[in-house]
Amino acid sequence: MEHDETGCRAPEGPILCINNCGFFGSAATMNMCSKCHKDMILKQEQAKLAASSIDSLVNGSGSGSGKEPIVSGNADVAVGSVESKVISAQPPDVLGSSGAGEAKAEEGPNRCSTCRKRVGLTGFSCRCGNLFCAAHRYSDKHDCQFDYRKAAQAAIAKANPIEQENLYRTGYEELSVSYSAINSLSESWGLVT
Repeated sequence: MEHDETGCRAPEGPILCINNCGFFGSAATMNMCSKCHKDMILKQEQAKLAASSIDSLVNGSGSGSGKEPIVSGNADVAVGSVESKVISAQPPDVLGSSGAGEAKAEEGPNRCSTCRKRVGLTGFSCRCGNLFCAAHRYSDKHDCQFDYRKAAQAAIAKANPIEQENLYRTGYEELSVSYSAINSLSESWGLVT
């Protein structure tokens, strides 16, 4: 075994990852493969974040600048113990189920309103507010309560506003013109006696 001037020796062959995942590690990643090294870095960051959140919960303030952190010293802190402390340190209202969570859990899978078939993400929402499968998605295939005619009339009325007063005046003028034209034609033809 030859030593160079720094006292380090060159590796004789590839080094397996110390986590026994089957990949090769390197000295730059502490004899771990790149994936295990990245996972270890993420766990350390999560442990630091969890420690700061525990500190803020214990101290009752958002900033822990003047206080001593709970987790200090060695970087080989067990992440599982820190995560369990975070879960147990949370207030009960955060751990309890919220109203929205209960509604989502009770709803269960999405089902067709007509045949109760599970539709999942492929369900079709109708204007009546119900969810339907592909067979019942059209309004004539289910008992749709939405009035398409009134909705279309309202959309047309909104898109084309008309002054009601102008409408009546124009209709009366057209009626009087056509009546006078009929009278003049019938006089010219000799139909009026």
